[in-house]
Formats: sequence, structure tokens, C-alpha cells
Amino acid sequence: MSTESTAPGPSYKTYITIWACLVALTAITVFTAGLNFGRLAIIIVLGIAATKSTLVLLYFMHLRWEDRTVIKILMPVVMVTLAIFIGLTYTDILYR
Repeated sequence: MSTESTAPGPSYKTYITIWACLVALTAITVFTAGLNFGRLAIIIVLGIAATKSTLVLLYFMHLRWEDRTVIKILMPVVMVTLAIFIGLTYTDILYR
């Protein structure tokens, strides 16, 4: 009986590379927070956060190797949930 997995997935080198990218992006976020970019700062920080979350979703949650049908079903559910959270947040802020 073989103990090797036949499922596709990243190697240890890929995990270490993605981890190094996440650490570097975190350092860039911290460095950016100390600079005065004005209104542009929020766009920069959100862009970095989106990049980091994409890396985590694709590699650490193995969505890169997931069947495309699952992703097509998952994305609308995620977007609706996000819209509900944002809508409820703005409703709370609006009526304060």
C-alpha cells in the first residue's frame, strides 16, 4: 500500500515561496502605513490585502487545483455574502 498522495498540489518549495511573498507583502503594508499617500493609501493597502488573500485562497486552501465547477458555484455565494456584510455595515453607519 502506497502512502504517496496522487492528488495534485504544491510542493514544499511552492509553499515556502508563497509564504515569503506573504511576509514581503505584509512588510510592504506596514511600510506603506507609515507613509502619507493621502486617499491613495487605502487603495494601495486594499490592493496588497487582495493580493495576499488571493495567494492564500489559491495555494493554502488549494483552490488552484480545485474543480472549476466548485469555484463557479462558490464565487457567487462569496460575493453575495460580502455584499450583505458591506450593506449591513453601511446601514449601521448610516443610522448612527
